[in-house]
Amino acid sequence: MGALQKPYFRGQSVHRLDAKGRLRIPNKFREILQNHYTDALIVTLGDKCLVAYPPQGWEEFEAKVQGFSLVQPHQRDFMRHYVSSAVECEFDNQGRILIPPFLRETAGLGQEVLLAGMLTTFEIWDKATWMQHSSWCRENIGEIMEKASTTGI
Repeated sequence: MGALQKPYFRGQSVHRLDAKGRLRIPNKFREILQNHYTDALIVTLGDKCLVAYPPQGWEEFEAKVQGFSLVQPHQRDFMRHYVSSAVECEFDNQGRILIPPFLRETAGLGQEVLLAGMLTTFEIWDKATWMQHSSWCRENIGEIMEKASTTGI
């Protein structure tokens, strides 16, 4: 009997936000949440995108951040940007989450978005912004791979 597959978010998929800002989460991501986590997401501001965590993953992240200093400017600013913008998004009966206007506007999300699996989280990008960033990555892949190799990959 084969080993159980780890609950990682992988791959990319393109979706549309509806007029109210609701996003249907792809079945492959939703199944990971339902089978391994609570069926909800914590969504926060990332770098040019939103980052979606299973609630248990967010709790693990918060446990690490609790050790941050509120007087150290970079740590405090990180908390202001990343932690204070976090919102719990529950699924409706059609498998959608409502992304609050503040998060949609700050991340620059248009109607067409791309979801990118990042193992324990996934990112929600405006599709055009993703295409620009992806192009930059392709142009700089040698340097990116070289820097990644220093981690033992």
